[in-house]
Amino acid sequence: MPPANFAENPIAVLGAGGWGTTLALLLDGKGYAVRLWEYRRLAAERLQLERENVEFLPGIPLPESILIHYDAEKCLEGVSVVLLAIPSQFVRSALKNLVAYVPANAIIVNAAKGIEEETLKRPSEVVADLIPEALHDRYVALSGPSHAEEVSRGIPTSVVAAGLSLETAQIVQELFFTPAFRVYASQDLVGVELGGALKNIIAIATGIADGLGFGDNTKGALLTRGLAEISRLGVKMGGQPRTFAGLSGMGDLITTCMSRHSRNRYVGEQVGKGKSLREVLMGMSMVAEGVSTTRSARALAHREGVPMPITEAAYTVLFEGKNPRQAVTELMTRDLKVED
Repeated sequence: MPPANFAENPIAVLGAGGWGTTLALLLDGKGYAVRLWEYRRLAAERLQLERENVEFLPGIPLPESILIHYDAEKCLEGVSVVLLAIPSQFVRSALKNLVAYVPANAIIVNAAKGIEEETLKRPSEVVADLIPEALHDRYVALSGPSHAEEVSRGIPTSVVAAGLSLETAQIVQELFFTPAFRVYASQDLVGVELGGALKNIIAIATGIADGLGFGDNTKGALLTRGLAEISRLGVKMGGQPRTFAGLSGMGDLITTCMSRHSRNRYVGEQVGKGKSLREVLMGMSMVAEGVSTTRSARALAHREGVPMPITEAAYTVLFEGKNPRQAVTELMTRDLKVED
């Protein structure tokens, strides 16, 4: 179980991207001792010098009370909470190098949204491979409609903290709660993780529709039918149906598909306008998790025997070079069905 005095010990935030920096700011604002780990030495030194994450969160000052670390061992020494703000495809490789320094009773909070490509595992399953004793009562996923650009500026936001242990989820709920950042607790770890990952695929599809110049009717259809296929796969894999109608399902889906801040929607929009996926990704400094998740989710859908036509269409456009308009036509002219 987590130590009773966990709030008295430092918190390590691993990953100094926009979201990691934002959560470090939130925790620092509550008076916790926060250490922010940046794996690139020069980037860490720049953060220390400028006290602003110009690369990922420009315009938001970093107070001196947030300690910037390049040395992971020092960053993790004696911490009570380890917050993973690392893109999902890099969680395993990062943890392999860091696991020896993670205190035995620390709570692990994961803020990444994705599915590992090689194994088709959710982040909790990846962590369990490396720190198996943590999964039952020391692991929590933090997910929901929460763009760093807004949370860092105090814009009201609600998210979900999900863990197999409701007690630990409630500890994390209290840890992150502020008047502008409301946190709900959940025990549906599978549903919360899958909802957060799969909505990024629908955001890419929505962006493609925007890039093609389609309108609100198309977007409404994509969000609604996208949620249907997210729920189908999620329930088949053990998630609870109500989770996909909640913050980490429908809430995150709407926000990601509609927002100008969404990297996944941006990728789709540029592809819809005629750019190749390679061209789009080369021009981005941030990671669009939905690109790799499209591959993973398609493989999961095939493995589980779950129809996911929007995901399949997004895959053919992104990775097989199918013309986006042709993909939409094929989606629209599939066999007629009863709405499920």
